[in-house]
Amino acid sequence: MQRFGPTIFAEMSALALRTGSVNLGQGFPDTDGPASLLDDAVAAIRGGHNQYPPGVGVPVLLEAVAAHQERFHGLRVDPATELLITAGATEALAATVLALCETGDEVVVLEPAYDSYAATIALAGAVQRSVPLVPDASGAFRVDLTALAAAFSERTRLVLVNTPHNPTGAVLTTAELTEIGRLAVEHDAVVVTDEVYEHLVFGDARHVPMATLPGLAERTLTISSAGKTFSVTGWKVGWVHGPAELVAAVRTVKQFLTYVNAAPFQPAVATALALPDAFFTHLAADHERRRDLLCDGLRSAGFDVLVPEGTYFVCADPRPLGFDDGTQLCRTLPELAGVVGVPVSAFCDEGSPAALAVRHLVRFTFCKSDAVLTEAVERLQALRRP
Repeated sequence: MQRFGPTIFAEMSALALRTGSVNLGQGFPDTDGPASLLDDAVAAIRGGHNQYPPGVGVPVLLEAVAAHQERFHGLRVDPATELLITAGATEALAATVLALCETGDEVVVLEPAYDSYAATIALAGAVQRSVPLVPDASGAFRVDLTALAAAFSERTRLVLVNTPHNPTGAVLTTAELTEIGRLAVEHDAVVVTDEVYEHLVFGDARHVPMATLPGLAERTLTISSAGKTFSVTGWKVGWVHGPAELVAAVRTVKQFLTYVNAAPFQPAVATALALPDAFFTHLAADHERRRDLLCDGLRSAGFDVLVPEGTYFVCADPRPLGFDDGTQLCRTLPELAGVVGVPVSAFCDEGSPAALAVRHLVRFTFCKSDAVLTEAVERLQALRRP
């Protein structure tokens, strides 16, 4: 772990605090989730749900996640054997990689990638094989299919797939997911999907869980969480589901990480997962509106904008403003404009093809109030060339 220091999020958030800048770097909402969810959590605390819950999760949440997967994705999940509640999606990912990888096993990762992926692979003694996501002529990030095929080998054990994708905002197409699945079957690899932004998809884009594709359910572990959907990122309530034998392996590791988590929050999340369709529709529409507010503001400040299909992040190209190094710009942006973003290259292995392809890009989040986004947009106008 010697190559892993403090995360870029910690560095940029500290910079925002020190300089009084608007923090559009770290992806956490500045408003709480639905009032009913918060009230249910308070009631659970006052009702005595404060001791160790069952190691696999409280039964009501297991049932609720299974119902959610069938309701939204048509997936049948046995809550008794095919589902595990975790301390957020990050623990689910860590427990999965640690459970299924031996030293020297290879893990195929789409890059840029959320920073915990590389750290967890290193902890397992495994080897990361990166496949670049690169912008096409329209500005949409797509999988380099040639590099994807080359990344697989006889040592491939896992494929980590994140869709909707952080940091690029890409929603992988059925064709891309089908090719990933074909290669996983050919090389007898387990597919691990990070789907925490499953309800934050915009326009004509559609989220397709890999476990819904033909022949993939028996080799796919699906991971998601409550944090992004319900704006409670600090609660750390996540889950993983898939074939019983794979979930059992993940459970064996999870019990020696956090053991259990979030006792009073689990029943509250269970109730929230059953909220009416209107809640989830409004969630996506409201974030799409905020996306457009920020994208329009970035354009007016002189950025080129790669409009995201999902998540709550947008990648902006500052080269029209005279900046070709995203990391350098992010470290000076508080002084220049009083705003903090995150360099997209921080999500890549140093010197990798993906890192070189995105070295100029900056990621900004739009999961903030209109007032915060408007203030940020106004400040960014200071970058405009005379």
